[in-house]
Amino acid sequence: MKIKKGDQVIVISGKDKGKEGEVIRALPKDDKIVVSSVNTAKKHQKAQRQNLQAGIIDVDMPIHVSNVMLVHKGKPTRVGYKIQDDGTKVRIAKTTGEVLS
Repeated sequence: MKIKKGDQVIVISGKDKGKEGEVIRALPKDDKIVVSSVNTAKKHQKAQRQNLQAGIIDVDMPIHVSNVMLVHKGKPTRVGYKIQDDGTKVRIAKTTGEVLS
């Protein structure tokens, strides 16, 4: 999977199209990711302990990785791989050719 935890992404299709957020969690087995404040669902939470409050809370649900694009320098871009001279494999932005962190 080309998108990792901590990447900034934009949703390109679905009900949350156009929203931007950071990847909180990656689920490579299912090809899904969890993005902050995207694809939220209401969950009825029961109080487990005294410090955990009961009520209806918003939970971020997984979204398929094909419905998002990585954002590099404010613009969506595809991700590619390149093998450097020393033999290490790095991710690159297809639009600029720059190495992604």
